[in-house]
Amino acid sequence: MRPAVRLDESDKMNRSLYAQRLTLNAIYPWLVAFLAMSILLVTNGLTTTGITAFDESLLREFGWSRGQLKLRDLITLGTAGLLAPFAGALIDRFGVRRLILAGSLLFAGLYYGYGLIESNIHMYFIHAGFGLVLVCAGLNVSVILVSQWFVKYRGRAIGIALVGSSLGGVIFPPIVLALIDSGGWRGGFQMLAAAALLLFAAAYIIVRRPEERGLKPLGAEDTQSATSKTTNNANDVRYRDALRTRSFWALAFVAMTTFYSILAMASHLFLHLRDIGFDPKTAGSGLSILFGLGLTSKFFFGFISDLINPKKVFIANVTVMLIGILTLATFNRDLIWIGIVVTGFGWGGLYTMIQLQAVNNFGVTDAGKILGTITMLDSIGGGLGIWLTGILFDRYGSYHIPFYVLSLLLSLALMASFFVRKEVGRISHRR
Repeated sequence: MRPAVRLDESDKMNRSLYAQRLTLNAIYPWLVAFLAMSILLVTNGLTTTGITAFDESLLREFGWSRGQLKLRDLITLGTAGLLAPFAGALIDRFGVRRLILAGSLLFAGLYYGYGLIESNIHMYFIHAGFGLVLVCAGLNVSVILVSQWFVKYRGRAIGIALVGSSLGGVIFPPIVLALIDSGGWRGGFQMLAAAALLLFAAAYIIVRRPEERGLKPLGAEDTQSATSKTTNNANDVRYRDALRTRSFWALAFVAMTTFYSILAMASHLFLHLRDIGFDPKTAGSGLSILFGLGLTSKFFFGFISDLINPKKVFIANVTVMLIGILTLATFNRDLIWIGIVVTGFGWGGLYTMIQLQAVNNFGVTDAGKILGTITMLDSIGGGLGIWLTGILFDRYGSYHIPFYVLSLLLSLALMASFFVRKEVGRISHRR
C-alpha cells in the first residue's frame, strides 16, 4: 500500500507543478509587456517628452534661442535614427536583454552629467548619447521584446508597452518642476538618474526569452508553432523585398510626418502655453493632458485592433490627429485644450498602429530591420520637427507658421495612409 501512496503524492506534486507552469505561462508575458512600458516610460519620457519641463530653466540660465535649445532634440533623434537600421543586427548579436541593461546604465551616467553642463556643446554631446540609449533601450527593442512573448493579443501587448512613451509625458513634468523648485535644474537632472538605475535592476531580473524561462509565447499552441510564429515564417516579407513595396514607403511617410508633427507640438507646448499667459503649473498640465490622452488611446486602440480591421483603426487615428492639429492652428484660446485632447488621443493610437502595421503587414522575420528603417526615418522627421519649429519661432516670433506646416503634413499623411496594405503572402505568392 505504501508505494501506491507515494505514487499518489508524486502525481499530486506533478499536477501542482503543471498548474504553476500554466499560471506562470499566462502571467509572465504580461509582466514583460509592463516592463517594456516602464522602459519607454523612462527612456522616451526623459529624452523627448518630460525633459521639456526643464526648457524654461535652461533658456533662463544660458540665454540660448529656442532654435539653439531645440537642436539638441534633432541630435538625439537624428543619432537614434541613423543607428536604428543597425538595431536588428544588434538584437541578433547581443539580444534585447544586454542592450536594455547597457542602455539603462549609459542613460544614468548621461542624466547625471546633464546637471554639470556649462555650454550648449556639452548638452549636444549628451543628447547624442541619448540617441544611442534610444537604440539600446527604446522603441524597437521594446516592440521586439513584447513580440517574442506574444502570438495572441499582440496588439494589446504592444499597446501596453507603448503607453510608456506617453506615460513619461504625464508623470515627469510635475516631478521635474517640483525638483527644480526644491534643488534647481541641475539637481533635478542628477536626481532623475536614479530612474535609469531602477530600470536596470528591473530588466536584470525580468528580461529573458521565453525558452530561457522554459515557457512559450502567449497563444502559441506548441513549441513548433511558437517558433514559426515568433521567429520565422515562409510568407513573411524579407527586408529587401519590403523596400520595393509602395506600402512600406507609405507607412514610412506617415510615420515621418506624424512624428514631425507630434514631437514639434509636444516639445514646444510648454513654452507656447507660457507665451500665451499660462503659469508654469498649468503649462505643465498641458503636457500631462496631451500624453495622458495618448497613454489611454495607445492601449485602447491596441485593444480595438485585435477586434476590427487594424488598417481602418490606423486611418481613423491619422484623421483624429489631423482634426486636433487643425483645431490648435486656429489659435483660439478657448479651443486650445480641446485641440490638445484630440491631438493626444489621435496620436496615441497612431503610435501603436504604426508599429502594429509594420509587424502585421510584413511579418516578424525581418521586423527588426523594417522597424529600424522606419524608426530611422521617423526619428529624423521628429528631430527636424522640434528644431525647425524653434527656428521658425525665432524667425517669425510666434507659432502660427509652424502649426500651418503641421496641418499640411498631416493632410498628406492621411492621403498616404490609404496606400498601406498587408504584404505578407503577396510577394511570396508572386514568386
